[in-house]
Amino acid sequence: MLKEKVRWGSESIGGVVVGGPATLGNEDAEANPLLGYLSRLGKLVASQESTEYSRMRINFLRAGFHQLNAITVFWGIKCLLAFCLSVGFILLRVTVFNIFDPTLSLALCLVSAMVGFYLPDFFLSMRIARRKDKIAKGLPDALDLLVVCVEAGMGLDSAINRVAEELRLSNKHFSDELKLYNLELRAGKSRQDALKNLTLRTDLEDLKSLTTLLIQADKFGTGVTQALRVYSDSFRTKRYMRAEEIAAKMPLKLIVILILCIFPSLFVVILGPPIIRLLEIFK
Repeated sequence: MLKEKVRWGSESIGGVVVGGPATLGNEDAEANPLLGYLSRLGKLVASQESTEYSRMRINFLRAGFHQLNAITVFWGIKCLLAFCLSVGFILLRVTVFNIFDPTLSLALCLVSAMVGFYLPDFFLSMRIARRKDKIAKGLPDALDLLVVCVEAGMGLDSAINRVAEELRLSNKHFSDELKLYNLELRAGKSRQDALKNLTLRTDLEDLKSLTTLLIQADKFGTGVTQALRVYSDSFRTKRYMRAEEIAAKMPLKLIVILILCIFPSLFVVILGPPIIRLLEIFK
């Protein structure tokens, strides 16, 4: 069974050190010629000193990509798609759509290049949204397990490690983030920095409130158990109010569906036969 080689990569983004295990980072580029070519192409476009690179690094962490060469491969894919779609349109213009005038052909070629360039950004944003939704769904179970572990006498770090193990099957994304938190602690980072990195990677307001509570409890020396119990109760109240808000919005959303989908069919069923009868009479 092939064992994965794990390498630690870290960098500073926005004053907070962000790091993570880069699983088969540059080794994949060396083993796969296509990834190596895309990585070299992306290095010509994306500079590591630019602000865009730092923003993209945060987005890739939120999407679950911790490989060191992921951004360069991503930019290589963007450039390759822009080139391929524009060239494909030119070939179609020459072979099939030979009735277009040159100005319209040039405009459509630029549009196809822009679509190819920004298409990977769309898929990246979709992956970030899906991953955030899965982590948010696993947060209540993780909070309950964390309260039980802390009340049983475990330390906070060992309790988080235990929660990560328990969530491995039900919510792998959140389990990976908690394991990464424990890896950062083992690498020598402080608990405060590790918790800040956790909120930066997940980008969830509920988890940000929880980490702020843990940081303040650790800073002022208050009891973590009582703080987690109070936050768990307030978190359940917030979830209940959020569910009531979603339920209150349902009638307004149903009105749109009724107007666009159900009312036209009712009009056809109710008014259709009389209209046909009147047309036959006046005919």
